[in-house]
Amino acid sequence: MKKDRSKPLMLYVAEKIYTSVTKIKKDNPGITLIEAIEMFSTSKEYIEIKCGNFHNQLFDDIKENNYINKETKLKIPEETINLLKVQKESVMEKLNFSNNTYFAKSSFPLSNTQNSFDLLWRMCESYELWCKEVDKKDLIKLNITAEN
Repeated sequence: MKKDRSKPLMLYVAEKIYTSVTKIKKDNPGITLIEAIEMFSTSKEYIEIKCGNFHNQLFDDIKENNYINKETKLKIPEETINLLKVQKESVMEKLNFSNNTYFAKSSFPLSNTQNSFDLLWRMCESYELWCKEVDKKDLIKLNITAEN
């Protein structure tokens, strides 16, 4: 049986983050992956994702295509649409945080930025794992999931 190599709709936002971080890293070869992800968190693409605009555009594209997946040509199940809505809300919640939360006895911001960073890292990691799963290793540029 042939393995389905089509990209799940749930990975579209992860792919966007991954390709953006990859571009930042390529344009700034002297920086670490951590710095590239931090730079992404100040980008236009990040703002589009954290405000929900990325998902809104995805929903518009899906609706415009009569709920048919452009890649597979199959009808997108309602469960997938509902999962995308949950993903949108979750991503927006993790990436939109108050800058007014601080560690006790200091003026250093609490780790909400760490939660945001962790989500971005996990999204990149998920994308790489999918690339490995469907044997699209040529898409792997950051090597987050490289085995040591």
